[in-house]
Amino acid sequence: MVKITFQPVSAQKPEKDNDEDKITIPQVHQQGYPPVRPRKPFPTGLCCLTFGLVIFVSGLVLASVYIYRSYFTPQVPEDSLFHCRVIYEDSVYAPLRGRQELEENVGIYLDDNYEQISVPVPHFGGSDPADIIHDFQRGLTAYHDIALDKCYITELNTTLVMPPRNLWELLINVKRGTYLPQTYIIQEEMVVTGRVRNMRQLGPFIHRLCFSKETYRLRRRNQRQRIERRETKKCHSIRHFENTFVVETVICNRF
Repeated sequence: MVKITFQPVSAQKPEKDNDEDKITIPQVHQQGYPPVRPRKPFPTGLCCLTFGLVIFVSGLVLASVYIYRSYFTPQVPEDSLFHCRVIYEDSVYAPLRGRQELEENVGIYLDDNYEQISVPVPHFGGSDPADIIHDFQRGLTAYHDIALDKCYITELNTTLVMPPRNLWELLINVKRGTYLPQTYIIQEEMVVTGRVRNMRQLGPFIHRLCFSKETYRLRRRNQRQRIERRETKKCHSIRHFENTFVVETVICNRF
C-alpha cells in the first residue's frame, strides 16, 4: 500500500535578496549639474513694437528733412545766384549826390517762379536794408524791412518787376560781361492799410520770410497824391533793383 501525503503551501514565497542585482541611476542634481529650465516664449509683441517705432522715427526724420529743405534752405543752382552792383543817377530826389551805387544779392527760382532779393545796408544812407520776395505764382510781393523787423505785403507790380526767366537772362548777360549802362531811379509810394493775421494764405516763400514778424498790407498811393510833410516822419524807403532801372519803394504808416 502506498501512502500519499501533501506538503503545506505557504501563502508567501520567500523573498530573495536581489540587492546585488539592482542598478541605481544617479539623479542629476546629485552630480552637481544645474537643473534644466523650461524655455521662455519669444517676445513677438516687443519685436513688432520696436520695428514699428523704427519705422515711425525714420518717417519723422525724412519728413523733417523735407520740411527743412522746403521751408528753410531752398536749394538753388549756382548759376541762379547773383551779386549785383548798379550805378544810377538820382537827379530827381538827390541831385547834389549825382551818381550812386546800389548793391544787392539776387536769387532766382525758375522752377518755383519767384525771386528773392537781399539789399544790404546802403553806403549812402537814406534807405533801409531789406529782403524782398516777388512771388509770380501768387502775384504777391513781400518786403521785410530789416531795420524795423517788419513785413509788408502788396500785389506784385509786373510793370516794375521782371519775370524770373527774363531777369535771369538779363543777369546772365551782365555776368558774362554785357554790363548795363548807367541807369535811373523811379519811385513808388505805398501806404499801410492793415495787419495781416493769416500768414499761410501768403504762400510758403513769403510765409518763411515773414514768420514771427509783424506783417502789414500795403496799397499803392495814387500818382496824383503826394506825401504830405506831416507824413514824412512816418515813411521809410527801400531801394532795390529787379529791372533795367532802380526802384525806390516808399512805405508810409498812418497808424
